[in-house]
Amino acid sequence: MRFTPQLRALDWLVAKPIAHRGFHDEKNGHVENCESSFAAAVAQGYSIECDIQLTKDGQAVVFHDDDIDRVMQGHGRVKDFTTRELKAMSFKQGKDRVQTLAELLEQVAGRTTLVIEIKSLWDDDFTLTDHALNVLADYTGPHALMSFDPDLVARVAATSSGTVRGITADRVIDPYYEPLPVAKRVAMREMSHLPQSQPHFISFDYRQLPFQPITEFQAAGFPIITWTIENDAQAKQARRWCDQITFENFVPA
Repeated sequence: MRFTPQLRALDWLVAKPIAHRGFHDEKNGHVENCESSFAAAVAQGYSIECDIQLTKDGQAVVFHDDDIDRVMQGHGRVKDFTTRELKAMSFKQGKDRVQTLAELLEQVAGRTTLVIEIKSLWDDDFTLTDHALNVLADYTGPHALMSFDPDLVARVAATSSGTVRGITADRVIDPYYEPLPVAKRVAMREMSHLPQSQPHFISFDYRQLPFQPITEFQAAGFPIITWTIENDAQAKQARRWCDQITFENFVPA
């Protein structure tokens, strides 16, 4: 572990491994991004990474995908359902129901660190970001916001400068990014948006490290966390380049 002023200030962020979408185990009924997986993470002493999406009625719900098809008994995009409609739906496994961000905060109640990813539809809409900041305004537990979308992180920096924020990132080589404007993809790949987004940390794909912009950010004293680690060998590799791992499907040493 390095000892820079930035790391000392964020020692709570990198103090323990971060359970990706909670400590989920669908075979035993602990569904990702749900109350059961978050309870398991707290019980095991891990930090929690989770995702939020915007509903039709303007609420932040804890959910990863843009649509519900993969994990729920239903079809459609999260943004096209109200919070009540989503809560009435069943997951394909387990007995959990969709949680709002406010409900997650009430459940965790400061007992562990929350690293909350704001999912982006790349539509320049700050509604979800602003809503999350409003919900978190009175929450005193350790928490951070992050996003792949640097414009959302810049929004956090501009409207709530005291909120710890990070960039979730990779080398921007996946076809997923092709619909984005070239200038935005270049800025994301080269991290040239940093003066605007002003992140306190970066969460990076461990498989694509080392990578010069990340090495330079770390050399400047800022923490790096990595995603998503699935076994001890990957954890050993990732820890060569980062200050903490985000993991799933195994118990880190």
